[in-house]
Amino acid sequence: MTIQNRYDFVMLFDVENGNPNGDPDAGNAPRMDPATDLGYITDVCLKRKIRNYVELVKEGEAGYNILIKPDRFLNAKFTEAYEAQGLETGKKGKKADDVQAACEYMCRNYFDVRAFGAVMSTGDNPCGIVRGPVQINFALSESAITKEEVAITRQARTTEERTETGNTEMGRKYIIPYALYRAEGYVSAALAQKTTQLSEEDLEVLWEAIINMFEIDHSAARGKMCMRKLYVFKHDCILGNAPSHLLFEKIKVEQKNEEEPPRAFSDYEITVDRQMPEGVELLEKL
Repeated sequence: MTIQNRYDFVMLFDVENGNPNGDPDAGNAPRMDPATDLGYITDVCLKRKIRNYVELVKEGEAGYNILIKPDRFLNAKFTEAYEAQGLETGKKGKKADDVQAACEYMCRNYFDVRAFGAVMSTGDNPCGIVRGPVQINFALSESAITKEEVAITRQARTTEERTETGNTEMGRKYIIPYALYRAEGYVSAALAQKTTQLSEEDLEVLWEAIINMFEIDHSAARGKMCMRKLYVFKHDCILGNAPSHLLFEKIKVEQKNEEEPPRAFSDYEITVDRQMPEGVELLEKL
């Protein structure tokens, strides 16, 4: 059943001795606002982790394929939609009805299209453009971050020529000693009903993925990452009962000691105003 309620949500997660989202234009250094020294993580990074979790947990299950992943090129998947619907392929100037039928096929079969939307207008077999009902903002750290560049060594040498330079090879990587990040998101029931038909089951998969996405994403580069809190504001109607920014302001995060740099989740105090506007329910998923 397609969702009937609007949702807004707040995620709190942290990183310890890791690089949560390196910037390829800055030598893979952690992303940072130069004006405030606050760290940030892109929405693309967070959605990638959600996709990876859903792909792992729902592998082989109908309707839970993932479109955006490094396997086949996208145009081949669009052509597959036309073939599955018995539509003519390989000819430019598609009929609007054919594009719509192919688009509906993509929404039925790919979870990330139903949730986040997709631009599928490329190639000779376009499937249209879908605006997803689930949107996530950039995550922003609650305090200024410190990025450290750490020297590392490797005893195994890459080439025979490098044996002449010594027994080890040198490298470098960036870490953040500690940072608590906050990301906010939205789920539009109106868009779900109009475009992708995101279901209640899909929504539960989304919450599960958000809670557990770091548990399947551990690596030496990212260090220790944990989802700490997930607050969900459920509206009792399709269009919502209150502006999202007013609901987000009910979750306040404060550093306990401003004189010392934070090094643990316990260095912050989370305050929740539980007086909700009429028609809004606060759900603590984590």
